[in-house]
Amino acid sequence: MLPAFSSGHRETARALAQKVREFVDEIIIPNEPQLSRPGAQALQLQSDLALEARQAGLYGLFYPLSHGGKIASLEDYLLVAEQEGRTEFSQAIFASHTALDAHMLSRFGNAIIRQQFLQPMANGEALPCYGMTEPGQSGSIPGLITTTAHLSNGRWHVNGRKWFISNADRATFMTVLARTAGKETALDHALSMIIVPADTPGFRVERQLMMMGHACGQGEVSLADVQVPEHYLIGMCGGGLELMNKRLGLGRLLRAMNWIGLARRCMDLMGGRVHSTRGKLGLLVEKQLVRQHFFNTYQAIAGARELVRIAARGVDAQCPDEIAINVAKMAASRALCIASDSAMQLYGAEGLSDLTPLYGIHRIARTSRILDGNDESLISSVGRRLISHYEHHTVYPFD
Repeated sequence: MLPAFSSGHRETARALAQKVREFVDEIIIPNEPQLSRPGAQALQLQSDLALEARQAGLYGLFYPLSHGGKIASLEDYLLVAEQEGRTEFSQAIFASHTALDAHMLSRFGNAIIRQQFLQPMANGEALPCYGMTEPGQSGSIPGLITTTAHLSNGRWHVNGRKWFISNADRATFMTVLARTAGKETALDHALSMIIVPADTPGFRVERQLMMMGHACGQGEVSLADVQVPEHYLIGMCGGGLELMNKRLGLGRLLRAMNWIGLARRCMDLMGGRVHSTRGKLGLLVEKQLVRQHFFNTYQAIAGARELVRIAARGVDAQCPDEIAINVAKMAASRALCIASDSAMQLYGAEGLSDLTPLYGIHRIARTSRILDGNDESLISSVGRRLISHYEHHTVYPFD
């Protein structure tokens, strides 16, 4: 999907990673208490910091090079994404959460889509969201998609309902996965992706969905005879399933990279706690179980980093490995869960409060086991593929 970079470009990524780390430490982290509060003031602060990141040349670093990006290799971007991910607010501030949409529109959007939607995104003037999951269905299984779109007089007529849509309340447009052929058509020719601007008549944000008692920008959207031009189709008509799989693969790795960054932040917080005045009074450094928390956290992070790196290398070489991607996603999720839980244990009751960023991080850790593919589905899928391999081979190639 993405061309590999040389060692010279790797040094560029290292330099950018250092700049991002400084920005996170000096500008974002001191503002985390304000950013975590609900309301318009927090959103305005987030926008202000995003503008500051843009002025510092740190906005949209993994956008396509043609639209302001500075890193083309996914493996190299891991260095930067980890530093971006050290705060839960980085995705909006650095535009890392829209890089996936940017690459999808760049690769599969026509010239009009790139001009009307991709370029405004790169300019910071537009915000995308993605509508796949539907209420009343089993997760995001593509065969159960009921949202429909039919073409009439050069316009798509879209009807359906989507939920757990990130940025639903603020997005300027949505990429909608819809059924464009009847049930008799094979699934790999029955779905399509269509762009729907949020100000189109019939597009309605029905409600915000609280997650673990917190507003995380997730919403439910209805589409009632929404009409958009025919050329708002992404890719080919009927090619939605293939696009969905490409989006899922890259999206899982991008999220995994951010989760590793959050896990590293937890480990750093653990280190700070142990060597703090309270930690020294409690002799935490001498306790074996505290040492075990550090060991388990380091092992989980180190393993996840390498698995993500291997999966990213396959994407860069244009031969993405679904098994490697799914295993890497789960490893990063587990690393974050282990790290956040260990850090909360060391902080005690303080870690459960809003006096530290740990509660917010823990919430992200828990949702990571469900979003972008729940553990059970991924384990079943990977296990099935591994078992099927041995129908025709006696050795599994790890290279």
